Amino acid sequence: MENSELQALTIRDNEKFLRQISTPVDLKSDKDLIREVEKLEEYCKQNEVLAMAAVQVGIPKRLVYLKNTSLEQTRKIQMGSLTEEDLSYNEAKIIINPVIINQEGLTEYWEACASCLDYCGRVLRPYSIEVEYYDINKEKHQEKFEGFAATVLSHEIDHLDGILHLDIAEEVLIMSVEERKQWRKTHDYKIYSRKGDYDALKQQEKNNSFNVKR
Repeated sequence: MENSELQALTIRDNEKFLRQISTPVDLKSDKDLIREVEKLEEYCKQNEVLAMAAVQVGIPKRLVYLKNTSLEQTRKIQMGSLTEEDLSYNEAKIIINPVIINQEGLTEYWEACASCLDYCGRVLRPYSIEVEYYDINKEKHQEKFEGFAATVLSHEIDHLDGILHLDIAEEVLIMSVEERKQWRKTHDYKIYSRKGDYDALKQQEKNNSFNVKR
């Protein structure tokens, strides 16, 4: 990020701004939408991130840019085994006004965030989410995101509601980027269940972890 002109807002100086609830994009009259998407894309291209919510670059609107929802690509980044093609990998998927209408299963991942400094948290999220959203052409979609893609998008939708991964993490550690990459080699993305009620499964896992620690 040091070489980027664009900087992500962080909890060091902008926590109150990051914790606001972003407003819906006015699809009929928002004249700034294209420019704001371009700003998100510029940041994502310049930085090693998976995705970005608009509020993280100072735009409190319900807008998300997905750059990388591939677990395989993410593991390559962790291993440092990137080709030129990998370095330019960009899904460039625009998600506008997303609403999660269903979520199932349970996964675990040690999440980090461009806005949360060196804080890394073990977060439980659904294995799949069904989302209604609009694309850059203002067309409505209903799409199911599964696996790591569901984790990435869930994290970003939380940002739109002023929720940071630190708020919902089961554990939080402070690690540099390189320490995080090493940590994830032994603490990889974990699938507990692909089906079933997410909230019930999450509570069950919380109870199991509590009983083990106790």
